[in-house]
Amino acid sequence: MENMLQHSSCQSFGTDCKELIAMIKEPHEWPRFATELEKIETLQICFSDFKITHVPRVRNQFSDFLAKTARTFRRELLFIGCSIPVWLPRPPQA
Repeated sequence: MENMLQHSSCQSFGTDCKELIAMIKEPHEWPRFATELEKIETLQICFSDFKITHVPRVRNQFSDFLAKTARTFRRELLFIGCSIPVWLPRPPQA
């Protein structure tokens, strides 16, 4: 979310994690995540029309692949764009 504020006017986010959506909608029910949820709440205010929706994992496979691939770099990797960088490996075909 922080990076989106710096690089894009995107207001809508998608996740395959139903728990994350529940945490954002009802943060008081998730006291163990209070610090993280406070930061998310602070970032939400920066967006004029913040939305987060559930995207079923079967429709989110490509994003999931990109996130897992990015974690293998073992350093911070930021990318915001409409196309896939040529240096990223292609996901396995389902």
